[in-house]
Formats: sequence, structure tokens, C-alpha cells
Amino acid sequence: MTQVPGPVARIDLNDTEAFVSGDPHLLWEQLRTQSPVHWNPTPSGGFWALTTYDDVLAALRDTETFSSEHGTVIGGSFRDEIDTASGRMLVTSDPPRHRQLRRRMHRVFSPALIERVTTTVRHRVELALDRLWADGGGDLALDVARELPAGGLMAQLGIDHDEALHLLALTQTMIGYRDDDHSLGISHEGLRLATAQADIFDFFLDLIAKRRAVPGDDAVSILLTPEEGERELDEDTLLFNLMNLAIGGNETTQHSASGGVLAMMDDPAEWDRLRADPKLVDTGIEEFVRWTSTASYVQRTATRPVTVRGVEIAEGDSVTLWIASANRDANQFPEPNRFDLGRTPNRHVGFASGPHHCIGAAMGRTALNALLRSLPTRPGRLAPAGDVVRLRSNFMLEYKSIPVEVTAR
Repeated sequence: MTQVPGPVARIDLNDTEAFVSGDPHLLWEQLRTQSPVHWNPTPSGGFWALTTYDDVLAALRDTETFSSEHGTVIGGSFRDEIDTASGRMLVTSDPPRHRQLRRRMHRVFSPALIERVTTTVRHRVELALDRLWADGGGDLALDVARELPAGGLMAQLGIDHDEALHLLALTQTMIGYRDDDHSLGISHEGLRLATAQADIFDFFLDLIAKRRAVPGDDAVSILLTPEEGERELDEDTLLFNLMNLAIGGNETTQHSASGGVLAMMDDPAEWDRLRADPKLVDTGIEEFVRWTSTASYVQRTATRPVTVRGVEIAEGDSVTLWIASANRDANQFPEPNRFDLGRTPNRHVGFASGPHHCIGAAMGRTALNALLRSLPTRPGRLAPAGDVVRLRSNFMLEYKSIPVEVTAR
């Protein structure tokens, strides 16, 4: 493996400190310029990091060379080299199994269910913003952004608000297993992850039992009911895909909302633009996704020797595709570090690309639409009122707390 001389060789994308107190975008910019195909050693081995837009896009689309079946997150499986969800969960499967699961999961994103999500999320967002404005401020991440996925889960799963918040807490503990606030009193990080996953499975096992007894038109009931010619999903496959449903779009939507509004607070001119031109909602949604790139990377495994930019990657090597870096690549996005609600074109990879393009992208856009349409109709705007607290994770760029106040202008 070629070693890179100088400071770039010391960049460690597996060190979560840069994602909590530093700016990982500075690291990615350095890698794009000096070491776009970068070997990142870890105590258990290491991984390649692809950071340019072109390389990330090409790898996302090339599922024959870059497999998802060994797991999409570094260290995402406790005690097992291959992710326990391999071939069972949509995001950890390759064709043809991926196509089979995608067809099955696609029924969960029917127009009727998306319409129900739209109605519920709009209601939850309006309630949250009403409270925030009445109180003169609060916590954007907890009081407002969290209501986007809460409303989505309520509509998708047929659960109430308290159950949705409980499920969100479980999924955030799983994503944030490296954060001491989500330690569950367990010191070993791998065991934290396994425990959090088990708690999510317990939630869904209870829900599955209820839907078997009294079926409905929610996602669980849909997945429990095979169409003609289909087999019933085995329990593990059902659980893994329900977990993926709960984590995927819901985690990213919440923190895309947080990070996008935070960017608007940092540049009030963008708030004024949105208020003056409602048509910016559509382009603004895409800029929220590009700017925040909440799922910062996905992991792949090389199925054969491959050369990228003259660097040889061996069969079996872990290869991480840094979506957050690709979405700030100046070769694709003019002024990439400028937040621009009117940016067009905006061919971001925030929802991935190719066969693994996010199946819940439409629902994510629906939730962000509700927020962006409601914010500019209210008097004044939001402004920072304290320190932002970020999650200790290099996978999800999440916000634990964003104190805000409502200002008159």
C-alpha cells in the first residue's frame, strides 16, 4: 500500500474527535487535493477513502466491483467480519438479491403512504414551530427537527407520537454508540452497538405481533403480507429492513433539517431569499441535502483488484465512499462551501446513486418541504442562542442540540 508523506498521512477519518470539535470538511478538502484515494489505517486493519465526486459516484454505481454485502458502516457488526445483515437488508445486499428486496420494500413507499406521511409531518412541524415561536425559542434539533422523522414514523408504522419518539431514541442510540451520551452504561463500543440493535428489534417484534393480530395499512402490515408469487419474509429479514426503514430516511431527514436551518441562521440573507421567493423551496430542499450530507460515508468491499487514480486496491479491501466530501467537491459544485438555496444544477449524491439510490428519498424530500414551506410564513426568524452540540460519530453528521431564539427580524 502506498504511504502518503506529510500531514495527509496522519489524517484519521475514523477518529470521531474531528467530527465533534473540528471541521471534517477541511480534512476532506485536503484529501481531495493531495490524496483522493487515501489509505486510512485502523487498529484492526484499515480502509480506503474515496473523497472526490467522480470517484464516489463511480463506485456507488459499480456494484459489481464495490459490494455492499460485507456491511456499509465501519465496525458495523459486533464480533463478525461480515455484517450480520448481509443479504438480508436492502442496504447490505447486492444484485440480484438487492432487486428482490427493493421490489418488496418499494410497496412501503406507495403514493398513498407518502401522502399520509406528508399530512402527518406537516401537522407535527406546524405544532412544533407554533410552540417554538410562542416560547420565543428552544432547541431546534430536539423541539423541531425531531418532529420530521417522528411524523414520518407515525404515518409509516401506524404508531402514536410517544412510540415514535421512543423508536427515534433507540435508533439514535444505535447510530451514536460511540458517543458517551448513548453508552447505555456499557464501556465496550461493540457491545453498545449490539445492545442498541437488540432494543430496536424488541420494539419491532412487539409491533409485528400486534400487526399479525390486527393487520392495517401500515409498513409492517404491508411487509407481512406477500403478494402472489412471493414468499413471506423470514423474521430476520423483516426485522433488519424495518430497522433500516426506521434509521435510514428518518435519521437523515432530522439532521438535514437541523443543519440546513443552522446554515440559514448563519446567513440571514438566505432566509430573506426564501421568504421573498417561495419557488426556492424545491431547490432549497436539494441544497439542504447537499450541504448537510448527514450520512457522511458508505462502506463497500472490493470484489476484485481495482485501480483508482493509479492506486491499486486489493480484493477484499474495505473502501469508504465519503458522500459528504463528494458534495463539497469544487470540480462539481461552484463555490461548494457556500450555502445557496437557489443552487442549480445540484447533482448531489446525498441520496447516493445507482442501484442503492435511497428508496425513501421522496419521503425525505416531503418532510423537508413541510419545514421549508412553513418557516418563511412566520414573523421574524431564528438565531443562534448557544453552543451547537454534535454527535460523536463519523458516520452520521448529527446534532444533539441547537439552541435558538426567535428574533423580530
